[in-house]
Amino acid sequence: MATYVLVHGGGHGGWCYKKVGPRLRPAGHEVYAPTMTGLGERSHSMRPGIDLDTHITDIVNVLQYEDLRDVILVGHSYGGMVVTGVADRAADRIGKLVYLDAANPVNNQSLVDVSGPVIEAVRPYGRVVDGVELVLFPDPEIVKLYGVTDPDDVAWMTERLTPHPWACFEQKLRLTNEDALWKIPQYHIVCTSTLATRDRELMENARAEGRLWDVDTGHDLMITEPEFVANALLEIAAA
Repeated sequence: MATYVLVHGGGHGGWCYKKVGPRLRPAGHEVYAPTMTGLGERSHSMRPGIDLDTHITDIVNVLQYEDLRDVILVGHSYGGMVVTGVADRAADRIGKLVYLDAANPVNNQSLVDVSGPVIEAVRPYGRVVDGVELVLFPDPEIVKLYGVTDPDDVAWMTERLTPHPWACFEQKLRLTNEDALWKIPQYHIVCTSTLATRDRELMENARAEGRLWDVDTGHDLMITEPEFVANALLEIAAA
């Protein structure tokens, strides 16, 4: 039996894994899909000062307070920043790291550094609310960025997406335990269209070692291709 902790990306919440969890649990696996501070059902906790460190602490606390060990830690999109930080702080609790069409940062990089123009392009559509600079408001143009085209899925997402603090994307990741972090096996489930934008050596090595899956779909592949994602995660558990 494996334990999965599924970490969402910017503007999302644990709800975005609603199609994936039921495909993992029948095999006897435990699945946690926490929502980070200020987002989803925790949007009422939005406040100044929420940043990448806040979200890393959110997930570290889930591991500690649920006493989870040998976890398969999965991060989607911005969640790649978060799970890398979590693995640095709690390496002894993590068995495998999975990047789900996610950022692959190294020390001293922010999401802006990793994603560049893609994430910078959303900033002009943001605004300051109660002292917090927020981006990714769920208007139709922003929802298109997630690559979801089914009208029912788009409507379902639009009701649940929440704006995200820009500070999370701008703060640089600080790693202090890299020897342990980079010993954790890493796996990549990505959209075919993003392969060309990724570190070529990282992707080639992962493919050669059977640690890379790619699928021709939109960025929110846990919504558009939940069966593919779940099957890849089951393979990772069995590896």
